Amino acid sequence: MAEIQSVFSNYVVSEALLTKTLPYLKKTSKPIYARNVYSFIGYNYYNMYDYQNAILYHRKAFHLPGSSFKKTLILTDIILVYLAQKRYQEAAEILEILASKKITFKKDPQSSEKLYFEILNNLGFCYYNLKINGSLNLYNKSLKANLKLDNDFGLINNYKNLSNYYLISNPELAKEYAKKSYQRACKVNSATNKANSLAQLIKTTKGNDLKKYSLDYIKIIDSITKGRKQAKNQFSTIKYESKKDKEENFQLKAQKAENDLQLEKQKKRNIISYVIIFFSTVSSFALYFHLTSKVKKEKDKLIFESEMRISGKLHDELANDVYKTLAYAEKIDLSQEKNREQLLNILDTIYFRTRNISKENSPIITNENYNIALKEMISGYKTSDINIILNGFDLITWNKIEKNKKIILYRVLQELFSNMKKHSQATLVSINLKKDEKKLTVVYNDNGVGTNKKTTISKNGLQNVETRIKTINGNIIFDNNLEKGFRLTFSIPL
Repeated sequence: MAEIQSVFSNYVVSEALLTKTLPYLKKTSKPIYARNVYSFIGYNYYNMYDYQNAILYHRKAFHLPGSSFKKTLILTDIILVYLAQKRYQEAAEILEILASKKITFKKDPQSSEKLYFEILNNLGFCYYNLKINGSLNLYNKSLKANLKLDNDFGLINNYKNLSNYYLISNPELAKEYAKKSYQRACKVNSATNKANSLAQLIKTTKGNDLKKYSLDYIKIIDSITKGRKQAKNQFSTIKYESKKDKEENFQLKAQKAENDLQLEKQKKRNIISYVIIFFSTVSSFALYFHLTSKVKKEKDKLIFESEMRISGKLHDELANDVYKTLAYAEKIDLSQEKNREQLLNILDTIYFRTRNISKENSPIITNENYNIALKEMISGYKTSDINIILNGFDLITWNKIEKNKKIILYRVLQELFSNMKKHSQATLVSINLKKDEKKLTVVYNDNGVGTNKKTTISKNGLQNVETRIKTINGNIIFDNNLEKGFRLTFSIPL
């Protein structure tokens, strides 16, 4: 976004956007992000004629780790600021060092070639202004190479500098070089370069041609100004329309969800098929857990036994409810509206219980999206009566934690929240995470009715929590000293 604003000459807006990135630069180990941010800030200051700050941020970018080619690119940015300040001696000292050793960019050798001959051209420009011999030789060497590379942008500057060199000693030759610079600028259709080349042509031209080039110059400057204004307005419109579209999409999603709910309640004619689908779903879950048990590793044996208890829950509770529903459907008169509504309510209850069990036992995402999946699971327990607070969650480097330990953490928190919702009557839950080099520590708190460890484990099913933690050599502490509420602390070795 900052780069787009900079292209549209919105340098102040671009800088404001870049400033928002600064707190996050400390959280990444990759210097490319900080280097890009500092370079763009320096570029914005350069275009706002704040040369002191431009150099400051380019130097910040230069001191970050990077290849010789990248550091050379940053130095050329600093040299542009020096040239704008007419600090030709300081610019020449850096350019002489860069010109003495040719830096090669292996991924794109032609880019390093173009950069090298740009350095020679700029060094020639410094020599010319310092009245040091050798500027013409450097200009011609750079020109010859850029002609071979067909480097339009390099040739624009070559011809412009040569035109300026011959401005007094050979006006006709100066005019020819100015024309060539303008022709190359027209070829690449660069408005800024065309304006600069026309300015040079005006210096070398007299008579009718002078009037023609002057009018062209005024026209292109007006075009640039108008284009930038239009770009600013267009960008503002895009931002407005994007925000508007998002709001409309949220409204449509809410409306669609409401319509889906109404349609679901109207499917009375599919009652028997509905029951069969649920029975098949229950059977599929039981079969899935039975087959999975054959391929589990020894290390996950205790965890799997816990999952089998959930499978038993499916069979004992839901299957029994399905059979009862089938018997109920056979006995009652479904032609009566009251009986059909009663049957639909029973089916809805079975559906939501099945869906909840499905969510509790669905495969867990352990890739780079793990933190998102974990947050979504936790947020699923938040209601208008239950508030959940997470502390330290975003400070954990999740991709450095082993896959099986991510699964354990996910299931343990899921078990705690499930137990809270069923038994504790809590209205506030907090999760605090803290990581050091050896372990990840998690503290669970709620303001529910509270209980002692023995009752907690036997009645509320938190034996599973203790079992899971022990399978990875973790520690778990139940706090029994609270007057009200429940606290549990566990740590996972890393």
